[in-house]
Order: sequence, then C-alpha cells, then structure tokens
Amino acid sequence: MVTLSLVVRACLTWLFFFLLSVAERTYKQRLLFAKLFGHLTSARRARKSEVPHFRLKKVQNIKMWLSLRSYLKRRGPQRSVDVIVSSAFLLTLSVVVICCAQLLHVHETFLDCHYNWELVIWCSSLSLFLLRFITLGSETSKKYSNTSILLTEQINLYLKMEKKPNKKEELTLVNNVLKLATKLLKELDAPFRLYGLTMNPLLYSITQVVILSAVSGVISDLLGFNLKLWKIKS
Repeated sequence: MVTLSLVVRACLTWLFFFLLSVAERTYKQRLLFAKLFGHLTSARRARKSEVPHFRLKKVQNIKMWLSLRSYLKRRGPQRSVDVIVSSAFLLTLSVVVICCAQLLHVHETFLDCHYNWELVIWCSSLSLFLLRFITLGSETSKKYSNTSILLTEQINLYLKMEKKPNKKEELTLVNNVLKLATKLLKELDAPFRLYGLTMNPLLYSITQVVILSAVSGVISDLLGFNLKLWKIKS
C-alpha cells in the first residue's frame, strides 16, 4: 500500500506539472504571436522576422490589422489553459494557507516534519510557475496594447498630407479611424487581467482576504506584535 501510494502520488505530481508545462508553452506561443504581430507595420522588423509587411495608410488595412489582432488573441486553447492556471493558483493558495496555519500552531518545530518540507517545495514550485505565467501574460498584453504603432502611422499620415495635398480628405479619414482605434484599444485592454487569476472578481476578493489574513497572523505571531493590513480601494 505504501509503495502503491508513492507511485500514485508521483504519477499525479508528474501529470500536474506536465499540464503546467503545456500551459507555459501556450503562453510562450501567445507572446511569440504578439511579437510577430508588432512587426507587421515595420519594414525592417517584418523582413527580419519573415512576415508580411503593410502600412496602416488605408481604412481597409486598419480593419485587417484590428481583425488580425482579435484573431491572434483568441488563437489556441483558451478555456483549458485557464482551467490549468486557475487550478494551480487555487492549489498554491491552499498550500500557503496550510503553511501559515502550521506556522501559527507550531512555528518552532515547523521544519522538523517531512510533510511541511513537502508543502514548502510545492509552494515554491507552484509560485515559480505562477510568476512565469504572470510575466508572460504581462509581456503579451503590452505587445498587443502598444499604441505607439498607431501613433507612428498618424505621424506618417501627417507627413503625407504635406506631400500630397490632393489626397488630404482621404488621409484625414484614415487618421480619424486611427484615432478611434487607439481609443478603442485603450478601453479594451485596461485594466489588464491575467487569464484565470484576477478575471474572476469573487476569486480575487477571496484571495485578498485569505492571503492578507494569513500573512498578517503569521507575522504578528512571529514578531510579537499586532499587524493590521488594510485593503486599498481604487
């Protein structure tokens, strides 16, 4: 029974971290798509990355650019990866709460028990994966939310207006569409939420309360004075 239990635990652990690796690879693919998408409007970067190049000097090009952006953001597995990341987050939260409870109960002999060492290892490993997810998700969001591309195209349009005054009306229409696209991107992508983490308001509120309460209790018990943490309302 003991051997069978160890084998089952090892298999489940391998399966769980394998799923985390799959989710990390998906996040890397999203970041790669975001980088290549940012190279479309730059001739030098597009030639270096071997991707098509086009400028946002027509309304049809802007429409195609926005459609491609929306398609790339939805490409690949979404719900399954969200479930994996959410499960890892909830498991990390549970391990942190258990560790805090153990520290409050027997903080002097906490590391004397082998299962506490196992909890610490699990917490550290899961925290590294979550940190990786947050980093990749933030970088991907910055790439898609980069409005400097649209601002650069607006500058190019102004320069073209001076060179080709006969096309001023057409270029003015394209410039207005670029301005609306810039405002739209700012409205859609702010504030940024990592898939599966802070997107759920209930999960986010529970996390704040549990983490702040547990950390406050451990610090207060170890340092010997009461520590109060307030939730900052935006």
